[in-house]
Amino acid sequence: MSKQAEPQKAYFVEVDENHVGQRLDNFLITHLKGVPKSRIYRIIRKGEVRINKGRVKQTTRLVEGDMIRIPPIRQSEPDQHSLDGSRYEFLNQAVLFEDESLLILNKPSGMAVHAGSGIKVGVIEALRALREDVKYLELAHRLDRETSGCLILAKKASVLRALHEDFKNNSMKNSRLDKRYLTLLKGQWRGGERRVTKALNTNSKRHGERFVVVDKNGSYASSIMQPIDVKDTASLLEVKLLTGRTHQVRVHALSENHPVAGDQKYGDQEFNKEMKGKGLKRLFLHASSIQLNHPLSEQKLRIEAPLPEELISVLDMLKLKVN
Repeated sequence: MSKQAEPQKAYFVEVDENHVGQRLDNFLITHLKGVPKSRIYRIIRKGEVRINKGRVKQTTRLVEGDMIRIPPIRQSEPDQHSLDGSRYEFLNQAVLFEDESLLILNKPSGMAVHAGSGIKVGVIEALRALREDVKYLELAHRLDRETSGCLILAKKASVLRALHEDFKNNSMKNSRLDKRYLTLLKGQWRGGERRVTKALNTNSKRHGERFVVVDKNGSYASSIMQPIDVKDTASLLEVKLLTGRTHQVRVHALSENHPVAGDQKYGDQEFNKEMKGKGLKRLFLHASSIQLNHPLSEQKLRIEAPLPEELISVLDMLKLKVN
């Protein structure tokens, strides 16, 4: 058990250039090590955390010079041995690109990008433990836990801000960014390439869990879906995201009556059972490539993440070809 530090008086932290653009909740999770996330969100919600004397939301982005009020709160003293970075050496083998400002990873399926409810360690926590020499490391975007493929992390605050701007503007308004996925869908895809533009409500709930639905009053969402190989039972598609909504590929595919294979939330259970018989043990969704301008050099980068062997073997069983 780690020791508990005594609660201190309320104090103020001034935001420096290294945290400009960071979300308040992410800042507090890093700053208040040992404090449960549920407690951090509660003190924000109750107004105990303030910026420049005003109440704020967890999603508030920090500005240089902001004064953050931190209330008296008991926190665990850091335990240097609580996370053994060597256990996550496999992440070093998954690096697709790295320089002094960027790290792009082929994220494995089944690993969340960050810790959360019921998840003690995500990619970001594991990499920070593994790369103790890296002073700054933050997620530039997110992937679902079961989705594999290209994941970008920033090693400088200025780089994170630039990447956030690119991701916020998305691929439709921004030629700098091109995100593509490979996915296996139920049934025979007909009609060739199709642009699916259907607004999504990403805040709906079902049985207490987030469940995204097509909703004309929701957030604009658009995907270009291009068949690569098609069979009666299943079809392999490449999807270019023009926007970056939660579960966008999965819900757009479902809305076209072609749910993603292995999708336990939105998928067809009979089809999933059939695909399990072909060896599929996960969601068949892979962030196969991302093209971006390097935030510092402006050099155009195109990074590709090879399709995992366990997905290639399923395609072989179905006699579907990637190329």
